[in-house]
Amino acid sequence: MTLVKHELRQGKTSFLIWTASIGFLLVICVFLFPEMKGQMEGVSDVFASMGSFTQAFGMDRLNFGTLIGFYAVECGNILGLGGAFYGSLCGAAILSKEEKDKTAEFLLTHPVSRKRILTEKLIAVLLQITAMNLILYALAVGSVAAIGEEIPWKEIHLLHLAYYLLQIELAGICFGLSAFLPRGSAGAGLGIAAMLYFLNLIANISDSAGFLKYITPFGYCEGADIVSNGTLDARMASLGAAIGIGGIIIAYVKYTKKDIH
Repeated sequence: MTLVKHELRQGKTSFLIWTASIGFLLVICVFLFPEMKGQMEGVSDVFASMGSFTQAFGMDRLNFGTLIGFYAVECGNILGLGGAFYGSLCGAAILSKEEKDKTAEFLLTHPVSRKRILTEKLIAVLLQITAMNLILYALAVGSVAAIGEEIPWKEIHLLHLAYYLLQIELAGICFGLSAFLPRGSAGAGLGIAAMLYFLNLIANISDSAGFLKYITPFGYCEGADIVSNGTLDARMASLGAAIGIGGIIIAYVKYTKKDIH
């Protein structure tokens, strides 16, 4: 597991910055709720009458006067976008950086198979994403307890699980992409995450574009759906898992046969 440790050391700074940034915004958002709670009585009705804008973010189906309604939209956007960008960056850079930084030849001269290199790099990605999500979950629960609100355990569990699965799926997709791009793919990873986010907004606004929810992982992370239904959409989550695994399989097939310079 030497390569896993090496990757974790290399990614430590990025991990700390992203975790601290998302965690800070998450905590601030939760701590704002008591100040805004009294002003939220009529906000849900106002949002419900704002048409496409509220449909895009699911705000017409949530009560902003409750902690979980506020958390699902405000904190959900922080977790969704921040986590998606981090997961995409982790997956996109892990393979292509070897060629970009001219370290591939050194790495491949060691008596280690390419499959083992891929596996250990993938483990490092999964460990970083898992560690970040555990920290963010602890910060979320601790913040809710600190402001004296009752913790909605089921909804918090489901929301954080959904965003964790989203990050794993995007990391898998970008892991596969990383095997094809020899000079770095961080920009491509961020672009994929942003594109999938906006596809979900389009699907929320237009009924005719509802099929897009089966393409984007943000479809099964919709806070309004999770809070209203009390569960994740198993079909969407399963399809997302299949897409993420497909990206990983593609990485193995491509990288083991790739002519690396």
